[in-house]
Order: sequence, then C-alpha cells, then structure tokens
Amino acid sequence: MGIPAGEGPRVKTRAWRALRPAQGLLRPAHALLRPALVLLLCAGAVPAAAQQTHILVITGSPGDDEHAKKFDKWAASFIDAAKKKDAVPVANITLLADRRATKGGVEKAFADMAARAKPNDNVFVLLIGHGSFDGRVATFNLPGPDLSAEDYAKLLGRFTSQHVVFVNTASASGAFLPALAAPGRVVVTATKTGGERNEPDFPEYFVAAYNDDAADRDRNGHVSVSEAFEYAKTKVIQAYQQKGLVLTEHATLDDGSQGQLAATIFLGTGRAEAALKADMSDPVARALVEERDAIEQRIAALKLMKPSMDEAAYGAQMEKLLTDLALKTKALRDLQAKKDKP
Repeated sequence: MGIPAGEGPRVKTRAWRALRPAQGLLRPAHALLRPALVLLLCAGAVPAAAQQTHILVITGSPGDDEHAKKFDKWAASFIDAAKKKDAVPVANITLLADRRATKGGVEKAFADMAARAKPNDNVFVLLIGHGSFDGRVATFNLPGPDLSAEDYAKLLGRFTSQHVVFVNTASASGAFLPALAAPGRVVVTATKTGGERNEPDFPEYFVAAYNDDAADRDRNGHVSVSEAFEYAKTKVIQAYQQKGLVLTEHATLDDGSQGQLAATIFLGTGRAEAALKADMSDPVARALVEERDAIEQRIAALKLMKPSMDEAAYGAQMEKLLTDLALKTKALRDLQAKKDKP
C-alpha cells in the first residue's frame, strides 16, 4: 500500500521482486534499478524524441447531467494540457466517454495501446468517475458491466517494458492499490481505502495541476506525476479546512521507490521544444532539443540512484549534468534569438 495524503511526505518503501516478475529475484529497488541507470548515465540516455507517451482517459458513468459536465470538463482539461504543454501527439491520446466507455471499449483501448507502445515508452491511464467497493471487489463504474481492480491489473500486465502510470480518481479507489501495485509502476488513488466512499475532490485538483505553473515545484517547465499528486493533495486538505469539514479522503501514491519514480514521469516528452520555442524544422535546433532532453533524462536517472550513492559523488555528477543542461538551454535560446531578429 502507498502512503495516504494526510500523513506527511513519507512514502512507504516496498521490496520489489524484480523489474520483471518472471525473473523471480528478490532484491531492494535501488539494486534492481542500478544497472539500467548506470547505462543511462555512462552511455547517454535515449533522446526524448525516441520516447513516446500514450494516454488513455476514461470517464465512467456520471449518474446525472451535473457529473457528466464535470467529468467531461476535467477530461478535456487534462488532454488539453497533454497536447499543448507536453506536446503529446493527438494520435497517442484516447478518450473513452459516454457510450464508448464500456467494458469492451476499455479492453480494446488497452489492446490498441499495447500494440503501439514500445519499450521504455510512458503509458498513462486516468480514470474519472465513480467507484464502488463491496468489501471484497473494487470496481470503476462503467455503462453496462464494470471492470474490477483485478481486471485492470490484467490489462496493465500487457505493459512489461513500459513506464506505467495508473490514476484512479474515483471514490473507494484505494481498494485498487493491492491489485495494481507493481515494480516500475506508479499508482495514484483518490482514497486510501475502499471504505472512503464519499465523492472525492481529488480529481478536480489533480487535473488542474497540469494547467497550473504553481504545481511545478522545481520550476523545470513541466509537472511530474509526483508534483501533480502533491499539488492535489494540498488543495484537497485546504478545501476541507476552509469548509470546516473533517477530511474524509486521503489520496495515495505508490511507486515502490519512495516516490522517486513518480518524480521522473511527465505527461509528454516535447517539453523543451514548447518551453524554448525551438524551431524543430531546423536540424541544428532539433539536435540541441534532443541533446537537452537526453540530459534531463540522465538527471532523472541520477536522482533515482541518490539513495545508493556517495553524497560527494552524487553532488559532483549532478553539478556537471546541470551545467551541461544550462549550456544546451543557452545554445537553444541564442539560436532562436538569432532567428527572431528582424
């Protein structure tokens, strides 16, 4: 299980079996991650242009017109941020709403996404709607037959070499955690347990995070899953306090690595182009963008290794990477400034 929103920044650590269950090994998370991360740091990360993000947004049965409008608004806001702020291609975004959000529609969407997703791609699934838990089975409400937590676990099992983010913003969504938590996967739920059945405020604020610069805590121009979670968690607590109500929802994030994996995953990979207004038709600008994004990924990899590294060595490597990033950024800005001159 993850750590609930109201219990501070600590995130529960879990011993991972292995990066792939079939390996059958039993080691701490940092030991499993180290070989791949060392390759990233020493040989250079794969340029961001080679990595894709695939997004599936599902809005479940609204129950009434008021909720239908809210769900549609939140889904549209999230997708708009993915396209405009994180440059996720439209072809990589699937929205299932109304009659399309059926059991068969969801299963087909997962199958299609699995066919498109390549190793090391990001897969982001967002559920917006109502949930239920009868003490034994947790479900997300759809028109017609529902899908249970175990059903979603099977669907996610297709993605064995991708970075997976699964966000269930429904009531009672905490009951999804035991079935979905897995190595290399980020799971976010609006509640701590299936017993928290009141309609949560979490989805409104989680979606808003991707459109609010205040959510970008490290000011790097894009919002990570971790930053969106912390932003929404804080907003929920503030909303309850302002209303004088006892907090009845405790959002939870579980990524098996003390929140570090969630801090490295964003909606898309086109951030440098958007933030720096680079002319991607220019081969020189495109090369600089790809080099800059590769450095960003090496920084993210280094952050994951921090718990197992000597402090001085970590500091020295991070300083060099940040310097390299600053130089690439300056080169891009200088190049664009020359193009913008009349």
